[in-house]
Amino acid sequence: MISRREFLTTACRLAPVVGAGMIFSDQLWNMLSEGHSGLAIAGSYADDLLEKAPRARWWQSLRKDNAVRCFLCPHACVIGDGARGTCNTRVNVKGELKSLVYGRPVSIHVDPIEKKPFYHFLPGAEAFSMATAGCPLKCKCCQNWEISQARPEDFKVSYAEPARIAGSARDSKARVVAFTYNEPTIFAEYMMDIARDAKKQGLKSVAISCGFINEAPLGELCKTLDAIKIDLKGYSEDFYRNVCGAELRPVLAAIKQIARSRRHLEIVNLVVPTLNDSDKMLLELIKWVLGEVGPDVPLHFSRFHPAYQMLNLSPTPVATLERARDMAMSRGIHYAYVGNVPGHPGDNTYCPNCKKVLIERRGFFVVDTNMKGGHCGFCNRKIAGVWT
Repeated sequence: MISRREFLTTACRLAPVVGAGMIFSDQLWNMLSEGHSGLAIAGSYADDLLEKAPRARWWQSLRKDNAVRCFLCPHACVIGDGARGTCNTRVNVKGELKSLVYGRPVSIHVDPIEKKPFYHFLPGAEAFSMATAGCPLKCKCCQNWEISQARPEDFKVSYAEPARIAGSARDSKARVVAFTYNEPTIFAEYMMDIARDAKKQGLKSVAISCGFINEAPLGELCKTLDAIKIDLKGYSEDFYRNVCGAELRPVLAAIKQIARSRRHLEIVNLVVPTLNDSDKMLLELIKWVLGEVGPDVPLHFSRFHPAYQMLNLSPTPVATLERARDMAMSRGIHYAYVGNVPGHPGDNTYCPNCKKVLIERRGFFVVDTNMKGGHCGFCNRKIAGVWT
């Protein structure tokens, strides 16, 4: 049986070959190759993590045995001295909550913005994409579980201040900085500092999130970021509890808050066979999106592929995704997509008025566009999104 270090090493090397969602840059691969400190906070690297870990935000002292309560996400973890929250990234050090992932990116790559997926936000743009370790959720079908379910000390990486990340993004010629792969809200302080520095460089910033975050930190993110994509994993409390280790209601509240903030918003529903693919659940999700955030928010129905703890399930039948898209569009959603099925007609953007193809895609790449200044190039209908 291989060790955890050997597994992570193999995963890092294979990622660029197999096209995994998490891809490590050469620089980070060199950092990762230097060593591994184990699962406990111990050793020289762990000492460096703790020494440089800044004070976290959104928490309060409980004034008993140095315990604190974290208010970043709805878990509202009560964390004893020396312990961590559910996300594995926020640690109580003698009554002070610190972020172990601030300045510690474990994955960096330049992706097409369509991979996130954002279809109505600067189509064709490249996104300087980064992640840390950790996540507040425990999704059994996570595609990037190697980092989302890891601890910060599982990866030995050098400290990278926000300005350095923003500068690297500028040098990459990308137009967008994307916080992605793991759940970026767990490094909210780092994300906002990077986004502010990126803005000074003329770059836009986006987050790819599960939406499991409280109102106050989300409000600050909405003021800092240009766009947010939310994974609405299923319209069922049971699905969220049993498959994701979370709750649905806070995610719905977050989606509504983002919509009110006027930040660009897109929603993805990963359709998992037998678990969230019933007509009833899909229809309830569609009706909620239509009623609460409106017909112009792009809604992606993405294909599930076996991963992590759900290797027993088959990929989502394409017919299921087509049915979901048809249900959405027939009920008034203007922009509904079939995701993770390269070359499918449902991957293209169509004008809600004249029904002609406005943006044609092949995989993650735009191959043709018929947009003019944010309007349909055929009938001049205004198309919801950020185009420049």
